[in-house]
This record gives sequence, structure tokens and C-alpha cells, in this order.
Amino acid sequence: MRVAKSTGGDGWAVTPGRQYLMNIGNILGNIPNFITLARMLMTPLAVMMIISQRFPPAFLIFILAGVSDAVDGFIAKRFDLRTELGAYLDPLADKALLISIYVSLAIYADLPAWVAITVVSRDVMILMAVLVSWLLDKPVEIRPVWVSKLNTVAQITLAGFALGVRAFGLDQQLLQTSLEAMVAATTLASGGVYIAQWLDHMSR
Repeated sequence: MRVAKSTGGDGWAVTPGRQYLMNIGNILGNIPNFITLARMLMTPLAVMMIISQRFPPAFLIFILAGVSDAVDGFIAKRFDLRTELGAYLDPLADKALLISIYVSLAIYADLPAWVAITVVSRDVMILMAVLVSWLLDKPVEIRPVWVSKLNTVAQITLAGFALGVRAFGLDQQLLQTSLEAMVAATTLASGGVYIAQWLDHMSR
């Protein structure tokens, strides 16, 4: 009995062995995306830990998520495995984790509600602006600016710090208050920059 061989777009017969290698290649090429998906799965787990007041594992999950973010970025760049899917998934995973942790900390761990509201409102506002531009057939590309990068660093630092002090029973209220002020200032500044860019784009 003969095994049928299909022909690929390059004219070569696609044998079972070659198909297997192609499948392996596809899997390896999506390793950064798999790592990003794993980071997305860490989000509900971190929330569950915060809700149950289990801050040491919540802090550990947050650290692992940060390490995974660095690892998938390094692999994608080092081995040229960047994909369009990854370009959307990576920031989505980061935002899902940060927003979920801020809201959970505000509800269950005494993080000031205004901090969580400020962080969430900025992202919702940007999302709504992007949706409106799509609906009006004037899509806008959101490009990170230096103040938004500073804001991301500030948000990550505060989230990690808030989890850390609760995980290890530390009393660092003054430092946390300073970080909260930095997050609020950079969040408002970056939101203002993005909205100004959006208004300029929509007025053309």
C-alpha cells in the first residue's frame, strides 16, 4: 500500500516525515506566544491568591509573570520569532495581569480605590478611543511614548511592592504612598498624551 504524498507550495512532496518537521517548526516558532498565554493563565490564579489573602504565592506568581514576560521577549527577538499574534497578545497579557491585581488589591488588600480607578480608567479611555477610530474608519496606531513606559514601570513597581509588603508583613506605608503618587501622576500624564495624539489624528 502506498502512502499518498501531497505537494507543498514549494513543489516538494509533503511526506509524513516532512509534515512532522513542519509541525515541530510551527510549535517552536510559537514558543513566545505559548509563554504569553501561560502568563495570561497566571492572572486568575494571582487574583484567587489575593482574594484568599495568600500573599506569598500571589507575590511569587507576579514575579514569575514578570520573568516570563522578559523571557518571551528575549526569545522572540533573539531568534526572530516575533509574530502579529504576539504583538497583540503580549501587551494584552500585561494589562490583564496589572488591572486584575490593582482591582483585587483595592477590594481585598486596602490599596486606595482611587489608585485602581485611575489605572483602569486610563486603559478604558484609550480602548474606547481606539474603538471609536475603528468605527469611524480612521484607525489609529497607539505607539508607546516615554511617559507611558515610565508609567508601566511605576505600575509594575507598585503592584510588586504592595504584594511584597503584604507577603512578608512589612510596614512601608510612606514608600507605598510615594509609589501611589508616582503611579497616579504618570498614569494621568500618559493618558493625556495618548488622548492628545488621538484628537490630532481624528481631526486630520
